[in-house]
Amino acid sequence: MRSRQRLEHLLGHRLGRRFGWLWAAYGTSALGTWLAFGAFPLIAIGVLHAGPAEVAALSSVGSAVGAAAAVPLGPWVEFRRKRQVLIAMDLVRFAALLTIPTAFALGMLTFLQLLLVSVVVAASDITFRAASGAYLKTLLPAEDLLAANARFESTTWTVTLIGPPLGGAAIGLLGPVATVVADAVSYLLSALGIRATRGHEPRPERREAARMRAGDLLDGWRYILADATLRPLFFNTALFNGLVMATQPLLAVLMLGRLGFAPWQYGLAFAAPAIGGLLGSRLARPLVTRYGQHQVLVVAGALRAIWPIGLAFLGPGTGGLLLVMGVELGLIFCCGVFNPVHTTYRLERTSNDRVTRTLTAWAVTTKASTALLTAVWGVLGGLLGPRTAIGLAGVLLLATPLLLPRRAVALPDEPEPAPSRT
Repeated sequence: MRSRQRLEHLLGHRLGRRFGWLWAAYGTSALGTWLAFGAFPLIAIGVLHAGPAEVAALSSVGSAVGAAAAVPLGPWVEFRRKRQVLIAMDLVRFAALLTIPTAFALGMLTFLQLLLVSVVVAASDITFRAASGAYLKTLLPAEDLLAANARFESTTWTVTLIGPPLGGAAIGLLGPVATVVADAVSYLLSALGIRATRGHEPRPERREAARMRAGDLLDGWRYILADATLRPLFFNTALFNGLVMATQPLLAVLMLGRLGFAPWQYGLAFAAPAIGGLLGSRLARPLVTRYGQHQVLVVAGALRAIWPIGLAFLGPGTGGLLLVMGVELGLIFCCGVFNPVHTTYRLERTSNDRVTRTLTAWAVTTKASTALLTAVWGVLGGLLGPRTAIGLAGVLLLATPLLLPRRAVALPDEPEPAPSRT
């Protein structure tokens, strides 16, 4: 018995073949996304000769409209088999992205097409993530959710570490359109991987036969705001993610402009610390086993808030570069611990018939708050200067731990009996 436990410790917690295919599909599509990171702006600038306003619209408008388009999909997906939805969203992203190299080869590529593709991909991405959370909850027992989410998190940081350098090399050799092709193919491979999970997934039952009404679009938000444990975590996530991402353009201006860092130094400052996320995600499950889920959630969530203010003291030269890398390493390590625990905590406290709507509402709000705060901090950066605006965001981030759940709450009862009790 002890030898078996040692073997499982060395090889990792076994989650089964079906999860293995899902994990491989996730890793493949995530790598494709990072290979093509920055490809759309490069195509807009280099091929279509777009200006700054148009380039900014690719990320801001495309993401915002995509998030709005995903809102009605949440209630619709809730009563569909999630595996079929995952495959469909992968194929939609594959087809949408493939139109770009096709139009480029025919000399028909336009900025409007780039914008429309970014909207379709953003909406499909939100829907995919929401459906994948619901599918994971049916695929694994509750005690395995944290191990699964930790593996997804470790994969995220691994591809973050290796994807951009590989993508940059591919763009240098073959051009940005080639990386879009790679991203499209990654979604096709992801669809094949999800199809290989096989197994029977029962069709979710509707509570009533009536058609979806306009009020149903708000079900996810209503569920979150009515739950005493999800509500503070919801606001914490939206504010924290929004403030962290809002400072990224200002940090780029500060480092690449006033402080004179080279582009490779800027890339290194954010790529190398991804190792912290890999380490943190590996420690999440052992820490929860030892200290408890709620304790790890609160401590890791509080510790991740203390790092960003250090960026306000950024200076030139090697010392400044090491400061950024140190801050990012600490931040990403804490996020690597927090994220899988947070994701599991949220899944466990959401009833099975509400998962997709809840996760859709969560993702849409996070994207919307990030877009809004990025715009606001762009204005503040122009009025106060990048360094002062970054410092202000850091000060506000210190208050975000107040929005974390204050005490552990028992898990809600599901309307149907758990499989293990039959």
